[in-house]
Amino acid sequence: MKSGRILWLLPVLLIGTGTARTLAQQAASAATSAQDPASPNSPSPGGTSKTSSIEAPQPKIAPDDTMPQQTKRILWIIPNFRSVSTTTYLPPLSVKEKFWLATQDSFDYSSFIYVGILAGISMAGKGQPSFGGGMAAYGQYYAHDFADNTIENYFVESFVPTLTKEDPRYYTLGTGGFFKRTGYSVSRLFITRTDSGRSRFNISEIVGAGAAAGLGNVYYPATSNLWVKTYQRWIAQVGLDGLSNVAKEFWPDINRALFHNKY
Repeated sequence: MKSGRILWLLPVLLIGTGTARTLAQQAASAATSAQDPASPNSPSPGGTSKTSSIEAPQPKIAPDDTMPQQTKRILWIIPNFRSVSTTTYLPPLSVKEKFWLATQDSFDYSSFIYVGILAGISMAGKGQPSFGGGMAAYGQYYAHDFADNTIENYFVESFVPTLTKEDPRYYTLGTGGFFKRTGYSVSRLFITRTDSGRSRFNISEIVGAGAAAGLGNVYYPATSNLWVKTYQRWIAQVGLDGLSNVAKEFWPDINRALFHNKY
């Protein structure tokens, strides 16, 4: 009977011994992992795992608040959506963002006021004598200037930059004397940034403005000097963009000094 009891207890003892051995091996493995700093599951010295030590992505916008900042509009009149404040760092624009930038510059309420001013200047200078005078003539000037402005915005800020991978935004210099900053703002007509951050010839501005001027022949009255009119529109559009760059460059300083950032 005693031998039978021993045989009956033998499986229980074997199971208990195997379980104890397994638990001992698991405890030893856990102790080794805790002491090995190279283990992927071991905590870092600071009490955090290696996965938490990965650097967080940089913020999309990191401006220096001590510098005057750009606003979306200049005096509520001039669209200023593509200006970038000094020391502000931005990622490249996507195709959708470039299209939206041109849309903002073309259809914001301030753009309608801006085009109205341009139409008045064009009418005063009799840019298209065939339009005549009076309110009807002003309406024609307005419609044509609005078309010029909108088409040029999409070519310069969206269509061509998408093909050439250029950044259509204006990056404010913000430091230096008047002549240095004026020269810089005018030079941005011919020098721009690529989406990768490099500098090169501004294809978007020159070719985009030229394409928009050429497309204007579709809706402007036919004249004997068609190419001269195209050339004049091309130069006028690039010139307006140059004046706009100068205004954008100094606007943050003017807004702070004269208007105490009211706008």
